[in-house]
Amino acid sequence: MSPTLLIPGIIASLPLLLNHPASIPCSLSNARLQVPVNQSQLVAPTTAPNYIALGVGVQNYTCNATSSTYTAVGAVAELFDTSCIYNTSTFDTLPGIAYAAWNTTSPNVSIQEVIATFELEPSPLVLGQHYYVEDPSSSSGLSPKWDFTSALRTYGNPAAYVTGTKIGDIPSADTAHNIDSLMIKGIQGQLASEIFRVQTHGGQPPVQCQTAGTNISVKYTAQYWFFGSNITMSDSNITT
Repeated sequence: MSPTLLIPGIIASLPLLLNHPASIPCSLSNARLQVPVNQSQLVAPTTAPNYIALGVGVQNYTCNATSSTYTAVGAVAELFDTSCIYNTSTFDTLPGIAYAAWNTTSPNVSIQEVIATFELEPSPLVLGQHYYVEDPSSSSGLSPKWDFTSALRTYGNPAAYVTGTKIGDIPSADTAHNIDSLMIKGIQGQLASEIFRVQTHGGQPPVQCQTAGTNISVKYTAQYWFFGSNITMSDSNITT
């Protein structure tokens, strides 16, 4: 099944992104991450990023019996290459546009279905996936992972991933709805040494929950910036 049939809302929201030819990724040599001033939680690198992705997915939560609030238990997202729209009017508005479309997509369409559908018709626009794994540095907890090992340009490269740990956090101006912006240090894998999550939309759970153990998934979008990669992309798997 075509992705355009399964997830029409998302695809319709990304016309400039999805109409770029297979010559992507475009150069990011002039790209620079901008972070809020007068804060020390997010420290932007002075160098160019290796990748910039639009994440479309869900934040996962479970109801804590003690506090009757939701506790974060990970996330799942598809990551789209936005390098070709950097420095255009679409670049900063795309996460919001995509969120509006994704948030109105039928609840019967899960992010896992979105990912599986793009796997049926591999696209150079898909950089990879974001999800959580057991923390490789401890015997408990979860760590975020960005996985490019199945993407067309990094397919089969076992080092094309990164797991990380949070080292900086800035709440959104709309904390009731939008998840925080983050600075993350890579701890395993060669995809990046630093990852930034910015331009967040959605992802926050309700303030309270009633039934302990209830699990929910809350839709979100965000920009992800990747720095310090040791991965080389290849066009050998791209067909035109």
